[in-house]
Amino acid sequence: MASIPVIRLAPHEPAARARPASQGRTLPVLAVGAVLVLLWYGLAVLLNGHSAEQQVLAPLNKPWTWSDWLLATWSTPRPVLPAPHQIAITLWQGVFDWPVDSPRSLLLQTWITAQATLLGFVLGGLFGWVLAALMVHARTPERALMPWVVASQTVPVLALAPIVLIILGSLGLSGLLPKAVIAMYLCFFPVTVAMVQGLRAPQRIETELLQTYAASRWQTFWLLRMPSALPYVFPALKVAVAAGLVGAMVAEVSTGAQGGLGARLLTASYYGNILQMWAALVMAALLGLGLTAAVAVLERVVLRKRGGRVQ
Repeated sequence: MASIPVIRLAPHEPAARARPASQGRTLPVLAVGAVLVLLWYGLAVLLNGHSAEQQVLAPLNKPWTWSDWLLATWSTPRPVLPAPHQIAITLWQGVFDWPVDSPRSLLLQTWITAQATLLGFVLGGLFGWVLAALMVHARTPERALMPWVVASQTVPVLALAPIVLIILGSLGLSGLLPKAVIAMYLCFFPVTVAMVQGLRAPQRIETELLQTYAASRWQTFWLLRMPSALPYVFPALKVAVAAGLVGAMVAEVSTGAQGGLGARLLTASYYGNILQMWAALVMAALLGLGLTAAVAVLERVVLRKRGGRVQ
C-alpha cells in the first residue's frame, strides 16, 4: 500500500504590512485600565465615607478637613470597597511576608487551587475529546449524547458540588479529587463542542484523498481530523481552563475545604476581612490569566509547528 501523505492545513496569508499586535493592543488596554482605576477610587470614596468617619476620623478627636476625609476613605481599616493600593499592599503581604508553607501564604493557597484546576482541566479535556470522537464517528452516539451534554450545563455547579462531595466521600475519596471533578464538569463542555466542530472541519475532497490511499478510519482521524481540529480546540481550552478555575474555587467554598483560594475567601468572609477577600480574588484572577496565557503559548507553538494560523 502506498504511503499516506500527511494533510497539512494551508496557512492564511498575513495581512500586508500589518502593524505589530502589541502596538495596537497595549495602549487601549492601558487606557481602559487607567479609567477603571480612577472609577474604583471614586467609588471607594462614595462607599467608604461613613466608615472613614467612624473608624479613622472620629478617634482623632479633632477637627478634620475634606482632604482628611478623602484620604481616610482610601485608608479605612475595614472598608466597604478597598482602594486599589490597599488591595495591592495586602496582596504583597500575603505573598512575601509569610513562608511558602504557611497556611497564611497566598502562594500556598494558590498552588492548592491550581492543582485542582489543572487536574480537572486535564480530565475534562480528555473526557470532552473522547465524547467528540464518539459523536463524530457515528450518528447514533451524537443523537444520544449531545442532548445530555447540553443538559448537563443547566445544573448549577454550586448545587452539584455538595452532591459530588457526598458521593465521592462515601467511596473514600476526598481532598483533591472532588474539587477536580467539579472543575472537570465545567471544562469538558467547551472542549466537546469545539472538538465536534473541528473534527468535522475537513472538506470532502481531503477525506476522499485519504480514501484513495486506502487509509483506515483511525488513520484518517489522526492524519486529517485531529490536525484540522486544533484551531478550534485551543480557543475552547482557554475557556475550559478558566471555567475549571471557577469550578475549583466553587468546590472549595461549597465543600468547606481547608485550603485553596476559595477557602481563603470563605474564611475572610466569616471574619469580615474585606481586604483578604479582595486579595484572594485578585490572586485568583492572576492565576486564571497565567493558566490562559500558558494555553495560548502552547497554541502558538503547536499551530506554528503545523503551519496553521495562530488566533
